[in-house]
Amino acid sequence: MGELILIRHGQTAWSLSGRHAGRTDVPLTDAGETSAEALAPRLARRPLVAVFSSPLSRAMRTAELAGLTGVRPDPDLVEWDYGGYEGMTAARIREGRPGWDLWRDGVVPGGTGHPGERIEQVAARTDAVLDRIRPLLDDGDVAVVAHGHLARVLAVRWLGLDASAGRLLGHPHPGTLSFLGTEDGQPFISAWNVP
Repeated sequence: MGELILIRHGQTAWSLSGRHAGRTDVPLTDAGETSAEALAPRLARRPLVAVFSSPLSRAMRTAELAGLTGVRPDPDLVEWDYGGYEGMTAARIREGRPGWDLWRDGVVPGGTGHPGERIEQVAARTDAVLDRIRPLLDDGDVAVVAHGHLARVLAVRWLGLDASAGRLLGHPHPGTLSFLGTEDGQPFISAWNVP
């Protein structure tokens, strides 16, 4: 049985400043490109049977620089739609909404292209991805290039937990790897946030 390898896209100007980048297509910084390239040797040693990526350029470019081939863009891997909080930092959001927590309080609707998403909608998308990936793991590892909050939801759904349990995982740093596996038929996280 293979492992599911979660790859957080490389650094962007928004990830560096802590801005919520859901559907906005923010490019990688030079440091983001360098960290994506640094993933290539480790990924080259893995028997990948499939590679899926968010269609946003920061994820697709990370896949390319990491040396991944045959990448299939999957719209279900796009980051959480932050709605009216798109482009804002958590500190800025809390100025108008003291104590705000994404996992508990969610987002507010935004303008065109950013209607916002409830956590249950993000979980449904990750569940659909996992349903497509699980059968492929019988033949080897599967890589997924995605985003920070989406990766956290995907990981806890892998474990069979409610999506809100994603708050218990540290936010994966840009350009890092996380590994999800099974042991005796039980899902587990074998590594998280590996540079």
